[in-house]
Amino acid sequence: MHVEMIPVLCSRISAVAVFACVVLTGCAVGPNFQPPAAPSTKTYTERALPPETEKAPGPGGAAQRFTHGKDIPGQWWTLFHSEMLDRLIRRALARSPTLAAARATLRQAMEARRAQFGALFPRVDAGLSATREKITGASFGQDTVIPEFSLFHASLDITYALDIFGGTRRQLEALQSQIDYQRFQLEGAHLTLTSNIVSTAVQEASLRSQIRSTREILTLQEEQLAIIEKQFELGGVAAADVLAQKAQVSQTRAALPPLQKQLAQTRHLLAVLSGSTPGEAELPEFELDGFVLPQELPVSLPSSLVRQRPDILASEALLHAASAQVGVATANLYPQITLTGSYGSEATGIGKLFGTGSTVWNFGAGLLQPIFHGGTLTAQRRAAVAAYEQALAQYRVTVLQAFQNVADVLRALEADAGTLKAQKDTETAAFDSLDLTKKQFRLGGVSYLSLLNAQRQYQQARISLVQARSARFADTAALFQALGGGWWNRSRQDNTATITDNPQ
Repeated sequence: MHVEMIPVLCSRISAVAVFACVVLTGCAVGPNFQPPAAPSTKTYTERALPPETEKAPGPGGAAQRFTHGKDIPGQWWTLFHSEMLDRLIRRALARSPTLAAARATLRQAMEARRAQFGALFPRVDAGLSATREKITGASFGQDTVIPEFSLFHASLDITYALDIFGGTRRQLEALQSQIDYQRFQLEGAHLTLTSNIVSTAVQEASLRSQIRSTREILTLQEEQLAIIEKQFELGGVAAADVLAQKAQVSQTRAALPPLQKQLAQTRHLLAVLSGSTPGEAELPEFELDGFVLPQELPVSLPSSLVRQRPDILASEALLHAASAQVGVATANLYPQITLTGSYGSEATGIGKLFGTGSTVWNFGAGLLQPIFHGGTLTAQRRAAVAAYEQALAQYRVTVLQAFQNVADVLRALEADAGTLKAQKDTETAAFDSLDLTKKQFRLGGVSYLSLLNAQRQYQQARISLVQARSARFADTAALFQALGGGWWNRSRQDNTATITDNPQ
């Protein structure tokens, strides 16, 4: 390009840029989004929670205190004090394809906004063309023959659509809301993954305890069968009693395969959650005694819940996007102004480009005012308003379900403690009853039917006690999930890792 063109071209571009900055400060039509107010309620449950849950004797029976207003740690699962669980979750966070997909979707939303952001500025393109032409003088009202010639053209073209009424800015606002939505979707996936791993690990530990208890009961029943068979040989019991005890032993033995199948399937699920196939996972073996029950249960203030739960924040982001789309549809009803300009050189020889007399330029402006589109534009705006109302209703549904979720878990934790205490009392009473019945049976003081009932009661009490104990761990994890999981308290490094792909 000829050096004499540069000052002129720069002055033109500077003028356009200054004008663009002025325009960018203009108004944007449509509603300015305001986040909905948090529910005014001060409690999650109809009846106030007790200061702490009941205390039960034995492992896992410690009372849990409800601490209102206490914050949740970012790595809440470490409160169970299981090193194996912590390692497994860290491995899952690094390998999970679900998180990888969510991170990629977030980056896609970020790039979509960056692509749209360029619409706020003038579009500048450089062009170079060469043609070979043959025309006649008839185009100029002359009956002459013009020899064929070559035409070379070089130019710098500028196009700028002024965003006077903020349609482009509202579109950027909607795209930013999509970024927020995908970010909270990622946080939700992170929370769901960690919660599922904890609950699955607890389920595995529970099944192991149930299998162990069933085997211990089976051993006791087999010992009792040996005693009854000796009594039968001595004529002390009937053959029916021996057959009934054998049936009881077979029934208890038959309960083991379903539990073992559940344990295997639970470990398969745990492998997939950790980002591995079941055959290569190399998972640790979890036991209930390997977990420590958190004794302080943080209960966030109800007014804070809407700023903590990823599903609520994601729903709010969709509401924000719907609000911005109303602005886009409104801006389409107003005039659209486009500025264009071109500065360059045109010559019949490539060596003559940028020479004296070869300069060509043009500047122009276009105004487009919608007048009649058959009702399309107004209908599109009404549709955008309806979409906003739908998003607002869905947001309210999400908030209500979130409060229900927290209330359900809080009541479950309260009930779990009472259930564990009752099951421990039941298990103790069933054991004492079985021990006494066995002694009386040996002395002929009770019938075999009494012994059989005592065995069944003790077996059920042992299994129910294990289930009640594991329920406290599972519902404690569910509370951390229901309150948002403390993602806002994770370190900056951990937050960055949720957005970018793992380098491995």
